[in-house]
Amino acid sequence: MRRERACDDEAVSPVIATVLLMAITVLLASAVYLMVDDAIAAPDKGAPYATMSVRALDNGFQVVRFTELSQNLHTSSVTFSIVPPVGVNASSISGQVNDANVYGSVGETVTFHDRDASFTVNRGDYFVINATAAGTEDGGWTIFIRAQGSSGTTELAAMPLPATE
Repeated sequence: MRRERACDDEAVSPVIATVLLMAITVLLASAVYLMVDDAIAAPDKGAPYATMSVRALDNGFQVVRFTELSQNLHTSSVTFSIVPPVGVNASSISGQVNDANVYGSVGETVTFHDRDASFTVNRGDYFVINATAAGTEDGGWTIFIRAQGSSGTTELAAMPLPATE
């Protein structure tokens, strides 16, 4: 004697069930993301600020280093100006960190060295000034470093350059 099933109900195949469960999961995850997306916003970092050091080397170079920096800055947003002291008839030197003859250059009047090669200005990065070529070897010149952002221009530092002699 054989028994036969009297029920004609068929179940959903395991493959179709898995696909349906994954589709429901993706839809729920998307809905949750869309609901909380507006609530998750990066905080405004405010204006950047920096602490810098400067020193003169015996070989006629001056090094200006970022010792502290509140946030990493894009190299295209950081500018420098080296201004002569009052009463000295000389031209100031200015440029951007990402200028081709400044960023990572060697042998130029002013060079910028990005220690981690991330194309950002951060703690530990530094400027090297050829004091003889720039005319700053007697000291008294001032380097101004500024960051340009969405809220305007912020002065990061105004450092007097020491004499190299």
